Amino acid sequence: MGETAGHHPPPPPQAAPPSLGLSRGPIWTPAEQLQQLQYCIHSNPPWPQALLLAFQHYIVMLGTTVLISSTLVPLMGGGHGDKGRVIQSLLFMSGLNTLLQTLFGTRLPTVMGPSAAFTLPVLSIINDYNDGSFTSEHDRFRHTIRTIQGSLIVSSFINIVLGYSGAWGNLARFFSPIVIVPFVCVVGLGLFMRGFPLLGNCVEIGLPMLVLLVICQQYLKRLHPKAHFIVERFALLFCIGVVWAFAAILTAAGAYNNVPEQTKLSCRTDRSYLLSSAPWIKVPYPFQWGTPIFRASHVFGMIGAALVTSAESTGTFIAASRFAGATAPPAHVLSRSIGLQGIGMLVEGIFGSVVGTTASVENVGLLGLTHIGSRRVVQISTAFMIFFSIFGKFGAFFASIPLPIFAAIYCVLLGIVAAVGITFIQFANNNSMRNIYILGLSLFLGISIPQYFASKTTEDGHGPVRTGGGWFNDIWNTIFSSPPTVAMIVGTVLDNTLDARDTVADRGLPWWKPFQHRKGDSRNDEFYSFPLRINEYIPTRFL
Repeated sequence: MGETAGHHPPPPPQAAPPSLGLSRGPIWTPAEQLQQLQYCIHSNPPWPQALLLAFQHYIVMLGTTVLISSTLVPLMGGGHGDKGRVIQSLLFMSGLNTLLQTLFGTRLPTVMGPSAAFTLPVLSIINDYNDGSFTSEHDRFRHTIRTIQGSLIVSSFINIVLGYSGAWGNLARFFSPIVIVPFVCVVGLGLFMRGFPLLGNCVEIGLPMLVLLVICQQYLKRLHPKAHFIVERFALLFCIGVVWAFAAILTAAGAYNNVPEQTKLSCRTDRSYLLSSAPWIKVPYPFQWGTPIFRASHVFGMIGAALVTSAESTGTFIAASRFAGATAPPAHVLSRSIGLQGIGMLVEGIFGSVVGTTASVENVGLLGLTHIGSRRVVQISTAFMIFFSIFGKFGAFFASIPLPIFAAIYCVLLGIVAAVGITFIQFANNNSMRNIYILGLSLFLGISIPQYFASKTTEDGHGPVRTGGGWFNDIWNTIFSSPPTVAMIVGTVLDNTLDARDTVADRGLPWWKPFQHRKGDSRNDEFYSFPLRINEYIPTRFL
């Protein structure tokens, strides 16, 4: 047929455009396990290396322990001796809880350390006892810590019930990679105040530590193949020793004799007074401060902190599973870990800790820094925690490391944890505009809302929620001051209400769901089953 007016022949067929992946380079396929780990969850380095790596874990968790004690104990009315005993109690309970978690909890290589989430309810208790009705500051300190004990004991049952009833695991089933990405990211990013802002209190010590750690751990290891694994695994200890010695030289030379008091506290190696006040031997024991005091108004604030630590620990456990070479922790494993964390909080209240414990984010970052995700290494580190909690003088020696040195370490370790959260996006559609919207809003609000609450919180712990009920204020101020908790809430709500049924594949659920069931993946038992076949003697609902 001839052509008619207004009509044109169809264009000739064109070849499909070349794939960007083929023209630009390789496309990396999703990997459930990191391939560059030297030792994973159930493989173990030689004993000499394991001991040094375990000691590294102890040193890393020590920074947060000293920071929390140094912040709260003076406000409670305690002296240097009281601070030393509080640090010993925190170390003892961290060692005990870490051992329990690695044996009967998640079984992941996670250190359980003191949680800053309890700061606001503790400040509320401190504020209530600032009325000057005590005969001495030490009396006020003992009364305050006994009230903290009572609040910890009661609030611990929240975690116990949430965990062992399976409720927390049921909540985790609503997660997807789209929720996990911002959730885990802000587990690291949300602690940014422990990084450069703390380092900046003594730049001449903190900045050399940061630069030296990056150069030694990342660049020097490439100079010689035989030195690679030594520098990669133990550069942190070497850098701490060098910069700590440098700080001691500056202190002895009088560099900080005529500086403000805050600078002395941050820079000098002799301002903690822990060595002079710590006992040689002191075993923490139940009710060492006296009988716990129970007040309902303070218990509710602690309940908010207990919920926050459950969320923070969950995000940390998920990050640890990546660095340990394990699959994502199943729902029933998360449940039993939160239940066990509640039992740990109960014991902490009995032994007189000033705060409860949570999974240590910085120690998970250390797994990524050293490429060692061995469970045995973390279990050995509990021996150092318990040993130095009993032999106080030895523990006080390492606790005198200036906090800016720890802050430099946290700049690296917390950044690693934040980055591992991003890797979960590979299991979802990162070209979906829906997913981009949820990721962006969850990540931004997870940082922005807690920052608003922090900026509006006064020195005595009063946050922006200020109603007539102090207990109500404490709960909500504590919850919304936690970046992981806010990111988890925002991400979970949005991901399960915005076209959830029509975007199952885009959300990454086909990859995520098998790990959330006991028998969904054959590797779940390999990584998370109890030791010595104990699971055969425990009812299934408690596993």
